This record gives sequence, C-alpha cells and structure tokens, in this order.
Amino acid sequence: MPSFGILTAPQQVDYGDVLRVWQEADAIDAIEHAWLFDHLLPIAGPLEGPILEGWTLLSALAAATERLRLGIMVTSNRFRPPAVLAKIATTVDIVSGGRLDFGIGAGSRPSVPIARREYEANGLPYDTFGSSVDALAEACVVLKRLWADSTPFDFDGAHVRLTGAIGNPLPVQRPHPPIVIGGRSTPTLRVVAEHADIWNAPGGDIADLVARSSRLDQLCHDIGRDPAAIVRSVALPVSYDNPIPTKSAVAEVISAGFEHIVLILPAPFPDRAARWVADEIIC
Repeated sequence: MPSFGILTAPQQVDYGDVLRVWQEADAIDAIEHAWLFDHLLPIAGPLEGPILEGWTLLSALAAATERLRLGIMVTSNRFRPPAVLAKIATTVDIVSGGRLDFGIGAGSRPSVPIARREYEANGLPYDTFGSSVDALAEACVVLKRLWADSTPFDFDGAHVRLTGAIGNPLPVQRPHPPIVIGGRSTPTLRVVAEHADIWNAPGGDIADLVARSSRLDQLCHDIGRDPAAIVRSVALPVSYDNPIPTKSAVAEVISAGFEHIVLILPAPFPDRAARWVADEIIC
C-alpha cells in the first residue's frame, strides 16, 4: 500500500503556520509522514521574505508531534559537514522517539542561479556538481559509521577528513534512521543504489521517472543489491483550488511503482489544510 505525506516549505510563513498544519496532520492516520525543505533563502516569493532553518524547525516539530514520521526533503550535503549533520540528525531522532527519515542530497547544481544565491549569501562553498556527488557518497559512509557505534575512528577521504570521530549518543533507530536520497542523475542514483532506503524524485514527466527507476534497478543489480530494498518516492505539488490534477498524478505514479507519495502544500496554508489533503487527495 502506498504511504502519503505532506511537505510544508518553511518560507513566507511563520512557525505557528507550520506547527498548526503538522499537529493537525499528526491526528490524521491517512497522513503518515511530514517534511520540510532545506534552504537558507526563499526559493519562491520575495527574496527578503521570512524562511526558517529546516533542522532546527524539524526538532521543534518532532517535540510537538507524536505519530508522524518526519524529515527534511532533502538536506543539502553542501550546507553542513557530515559529522555535524550526523549529530543533528541523531538529536532529532532522539527527540522524536525514533521517527526520523533522514533525507539528503548532493545540493543544487551550479547552473541554478536561484539556488546558488543562498550559498553566496551565507559564505558557503559551491563546488562543481560532480564534486558534490562524490562528497555525498563520502558523507553517507561517514554518517552510517557514526550512527553504527560509539567507537572513535579516523576518516581520510577526498572530501571528508575526520580524526577521532565519535557518535554518542546513537540514534534510537538501529542500525540507523532510514536514509532518503533525492536526485535524478545517474551519478546520484549510484549513491542511491549503495546507500539509500528510499529514493525520492520530483514529479512531472512520468516516463522519465519510470526510466530513472529502471536505471536505479540496473545500478542495484550491478552491485548485487536487491532493487526492491529501495522504496520509490515522489514529490507532487498540490493546488487547493483544483485537486484533480494531483489525484491523477498520484494514480499515475502509484501505477509506475512509486509507493511513497509526498504532497507539497503551497503557502499560505489554509485552515484545516491537512484535513483537506486527506479528504480531497488521499482518500
């Protein structure tokens, strides 16, 4: 059976807006998971508008909910060193009582100006896309090792170098929170094949989604992993004025083998937004 979740981008809204939607969703069984995104400047609406930091907000929402699985779809590996990110994610898993789905990706491509500006505004490095995918692969190795046990270790990679790294406390979920990797390129899909429990891609061209899912199957076979071990996830936009296109898209992606559906709620969030999603799109 497919699972359904919501994504509430914390831009052009305040904390109370997001909290209201998440607490309502937490009481609706049809909504199984909830997500934020990971940006430091708005990617829609006024650039000078408000935006909340994703992981900090996620920890607050973890403490304010009881049932929903929760995560960032997906965090940029460019923003935080992986050992620091491992500690942040462990904290959220503990606060939530073991409900974290850990989303990560390589970060936006250098050719996307609307995304690149947030790196420059915050003094963050912005390497080539190929370099960022290689860094993502190393980050996954480091994250899983820090979550595995509390024995200190060194790591000397091309992108990540650690001395005496240690993860204590460990996450509630063993061996680690489920890893969700977002992306569509073949290099990213190679990282998905090796490390992910869930693969997420944006909706749109169904034929392209099917082709990339088949490519992921082959990459799994190449390394001796069962492709069925990776849940296929897709994010779909929602219009409050007309739910029919989203309902049609949901039917299409489920038929194509995508069983983890994330519905992107645009801001501002109307009253009873989560109930509307459950009644008009999920049920």
